[in-house]
Amino acid sequence: MIQLLKATNIDFMGKRNIAFAVSAVLMLIGLITIVQVSRGTANLGIDFAGGTAVQIKFNETVPLEEIRQALTDGGITDFDLQDLPTENKVLIRTKKDQDTLGNLSREIIAVLSRSFSENNIVVDSSTEIGPKVGARLRKDAMWAIVAAIVGILIYITFRFQFKFSVGATVATFHDVLAVLGIFYVTGKEINLIVVSALLMIAGYSLTDSVVVFDRIRENLKFTRKKSTVEIVNQSLNEVLSRTIITSLTTFFAAFALFLLGGEVIHDFALAIMLGIAVGTYSSMFVASPIVLLLGDDKKGRKRK
Repeated sequence: MIQLLKATNIDFMGKRNIAFAVSAVLMLIGLITIVQVSRGTANLGIDFAGGTAVQIKFNETVPLEEIRQALTDGGITDFDLQDLPTENKVLIRTKKDQDTLGNLSREIIAVLSRSFSENNIVVDSSTEIGPKVGARLRKDAMWAIVAAIVGILIYITFRFQFKFSVGATVATFHDVLAVLGIFYVTGKEINLIVVSALLMIAGYSLTDSVVVFDRIRENLKFTRKKSTVEIVNQSLNEVLSRTIITSLTTFFAAFALFLLGGEVIHDFALAIMLGIAVGTYSSMFVASPIVLLLGDDKKGRKRK
């Protein structure tokens, strides 16, 4: 096996109190985000808030400022414009209540057709979702995340022990809340694409934790003269090289999507990148310390 680092002796557990404090802040922000999402007060995409998204292709390039001015003069407000990497395409997203939702896409097209009559306009796609449907999607998305975490708890309980399942579940919940909180604090839009990324992050976090747990369980079984703290530190140092290589490989793949994948998956790739970083951190400083807290810490354990 390729090793990036050899013979490390890092005291991971000696820093667990600092890590717990950092993680508590991240989880608190994430919980606040969930409350804001449930109330519909966060920066939600049209999937959750309701609204219209129209993707327009122009025959000739049109500056975003001219498009913004044309929409404003046409009486359309509360909209976002995004350049798409494909040639001469613009994504127009706006949130409206249910009474005005039906005619909004036609209004946008009509305004742009009048303002740029000499420029051939083609509507690539038009999506409309009512507020009631958005509220239902928000609820379903939250339940999907909860179901995934409960499934992780059950799986790890049978695969290892209950204390390991608690550590993996808290770490997974921590990673999802951390990424969600970062998106909320930075004003990023939270939509179904981000939710799908959160579910992938939950799976990645579980995989990373299972590798660490496997080594901890093996060392607990065969190492009797060391304390539990020493065994956990030994296990984390033994898998550190593997963890770094795996995380960097996955991170670089997500980074390539972030740079070259285009606007459609830009936030998805960003969420995956954040999830990889947070998941690597949590497998060492969240999942493992929780296993330590729930297990015994007998010093100088004797070999049976």
